[in-house]
Amino acid sequence: MTLDLLVRNAVLPDGRTGQDIAVRGGRIAEMRPGIEAEATRVIDAAGHLVSPPFVDIHFHMDATLSLGLPRLNQSGTLLEGIALWGELKPLLTHEAIVERALHYCDMAVAQGLLAIRSHVDVCDDRLLAVDALLDVKRRVQPYLDLQLVAFPQDGYYRSPGAVENLKRALDKGVEVVGGIPHFERTMADGAASVRALCELAAERGLRVDMHCDETDDPLSRHIETLAYETQRLGLRGRVAGSHLTSMHSMDNYYVSKLLPLMAEAGVAAIANPLINIVIQGRHDTYPKRRGMTRIPEMRAQGILCALGHDCVMDPWYSLGSGDMLEVAHMAVHVGHMTSREAMGFCFDAVTKNPASIMGLDGYGLAPGCNADFVLLQARDPIDAIRLKATRLAVVRRGRVIAETPARIPALALEGRPATLDVTLAS
Repeated sequence: MTLDLLVRNAVLPDGRTGQDIAVRGGRIAEMRPGIEAEATRVIDAAGHLVSPPFVDIHFHMDATLSLGLPRLNQSGTLLEGIALWGELKPLLTHEAIVERALHYCDMAVAQGLLAIRSHVDVCDDRLLAVDALLDVKRRVQPYLDLQLVAFPQDGYYRSPGAVENLKRALDKGVEVVGGIPHFERTMADGAASVRALCELAAERGLRVDMHCDETDDPLSRHIETLAYETQRLGLRGRVAGSHLTSMHSMDNYYVSKLLPLMAEAGVAAIANPLINIVIQGRHDTYPKRRGMTRIPEMRAQGILCALGHDCVMDPWYSLGSGDMLEVAHMAVHVGHMTSREAMGFCFDAVTKNPASIMGLDGYGLAPGCNADFVLLQARDPIDAIRLKATRLAVVRRGRVIAETPARIPALALEGRPATLDVTLAS
C-alpha cells in the first residue's frame, strides 16, 4: 500500500540517526532505517533533526498582537499590564480578537508550534474573549490543538462576577480551571481562591493551571497551598503552577521544604523565561533579580517542568514571534542551564514535557503516534536551540502544512566556500 509520506535519513531527538519515517492515514506507521515503499510524497531530511511539534503550555491568545491598544506599558510592570488590559477590554470586539488570534496561529504553525494552552480572561461579564477563542479553537482544530484555561485575570474573589463567570466559561467548553491568587486583596483570599478553584476542578474532572506567585515578594507562597489542595483532592498529574517567580526570591531553607511538597503532590511547574525576566525585578536597583523560577532545583526533585511563551506583542510584552526555540534559548541562559544534559532538557521543555502536562493524545515520534512533526535545519536539539533553527517542513497528520527554505548564506570570500552550512558537523 502506498504511503502518504515518507521522510528519509532523519536524526531524532534521542540521537538515533539515519531514520526513515513512514506515514499512512495521519499516523506514523513505521520508523527505522531503510524503509522501502512507494509514497505520495518523499522528503529527504538529509541528516537534519525531526522533532515532535513544539508545544506552548502558557499563552494569552485573547490579548496577543494588541500592542499599543489603547496605549503602551510605560513601566514594563505586571500591574501596569493588567491595568492596560482593563482599559482595552471594553474596546474589544469578537471579530478583532478572532482576527488577531488566527494571525497568531498562522505564525505559530509556521514555527512548528502545533499545540497551545491559552488562558482566557473571564472577568468581562460578556465573556467576549471566551466566545471568540472558542470560535478560534473550532477553526484551527484541523492544524493546531488549542486548549483553553478559564482565567480570572482581575481576581477570582476580587473581581465582581468572576466566580459565576468562570463557571459559565467552563459550561461553554473551556477545559482547564485557572486562577491568580497573588492578585487577590489578601493572602487569605488568595489561599481561599486556590482551595475553591481546585475543588471546582475536582468536581468537574478538569485540569488546573494557576498563575501562582508571579511576584518578587518572597512571602507570596500560594504554590504551597496549591500543592496541598492537589494532594487533598486527588488531583495528582492534573495540576500546574505557572510562573512561580517568587521562588527566585525565597530563602533556601523554605524552598528546601517547598519543593518536596510539590514533588509529593505531583504538581507541574511552568516557567515563562522571556516574560519572567522582563516583568520581574522592576523595583530593584542593583543587583537586579532575574525572577525566573528555580527550574534546575525542581528538576532535581523530579518535578515535571515546562516552558511557555506567555505573551506576544501585548500589554505585557512588546516582542515575540511564536518561536519556542527562542523561549528555550532564553531559559538556557537565564537559568544557567548550559550543560549538554540541561540544554537537552530545555528542548524537552518546549516539546514532550508540555505535551504531557496538556494531556495530548497521540503525541510523539513512535509508530502509532499522530504524524505531527517538524523538520529542523539542525543536527541535534542543542544545535536547534543554538541556531533557533529554520523549520524546513511542518507536518500535521501526515500533511505538510508549512515549509521554509533552508538558511544558506552565500559568501564572497577569497579562498573560502561559496556557501555556509550553519549547522554543526555531525
